[in-house]
Amino acid sequence: MKNVLYLYFFLLLICSCTSASKSTRTKPLIVATTSILADGIQVLVGDQAEVIALMPAGVDPHLYKASVRDLDLLTQADLVIYHGLYLEGKMTEIFEKLAKQQVLIDVSNGIPSDQLIRSGPELHSVDPHVWFDITLWSAALTYASQELQIWQPSWKPQLETNTKTYLQQLGALDQLTRTKVQELVQHNQVLVTAHDAFAYFGKAYGLPVHSLQGLSTLSEPGLRDLTELISLIQTYKVKAIFAEQTISPKALQAVARGVAEKNQVVKLAGPLYTDSLDAPNTPAGTYLGMFETNLQLIYNQLLP
Repeated sequence: MKNVLYLYFFLLLICSCTSASKSTRTKPLIVATTSILADGIQVLVGDQAEVIALMPAGVDPHLYKASVRDLDLLTQADLVIYHGLYLEGKMTEIFEKLAKQQVLIDVSNGIPSDQLIRSGPELHSVDPHVWFDITLWSAALTYASQELQIWQPSWKPQLETNTKTYLQQLGALDQLTRTKVQELVQHNQVLVTAHDAFAYFGKAYGLPVHSLQGLSTLSEPGLRDLTELISLIQTYKVKAIFAEQTISPKALQAVARGVAEKNQVVKLAGPLYTDSLDAPNTPAGTYLGMFETNLQLIYNQLLP
């Protein structure tokens, strides 16, 4: 409660100040919460706006707490775009406050509710990792493009062109993914990861997925979780399990040791990129590059 009041205090303080920076910009400033989202929005708007990711590459959005600097950036932005579905769980109340005075876009509004994966009836029990189903991520970005056209009608021609081109690139990646994953499925492979970020991937492409943690990295795996995962690895003769770039590999290292004690070897591979891109100008520094990097790693490590 103290943290929420603290954030609200600074948010109100910042909002009460008049900023001269907006009037001196040559381009609108768009703040997107994650590097994954910022990359997609930048592709859509091209050079018509400056797009900044609130959370740097490598940051876990499940655990992210906004700093005073972040609140300043959010309130100075001309537009704020976020994933929704409680991915940025600790920032939900901040978005509600911001929405009273500036434009926000929640890209999850573009995804049909019947396509969402739920672990319970609560709002926060929706799996937010929709970008691992390229079809759903395409729908989210299409919605973002439509909302951007409403926000800046003069951008419509370029937004439509950029969106069409990007959707074609996403479609080609989707087809490549189906081809490679189908080969893994034919060899009875399963994907084992650190936390439950690949449920949409598994559902979309038909690959069984198992993880040590739940939807959020806030959850901590217990002894029963480790035991059950070790048993599953034995049953399916899993060749490799995958660490993730925003999560400590210690728990999966314990799983690998547990498997070794059962006289079976499993490789700890990765890391996979899940809730964040890699640094800019690296192979996984864009959404397309991140997705294909993950796909190739999974394919290479699991193919018999």
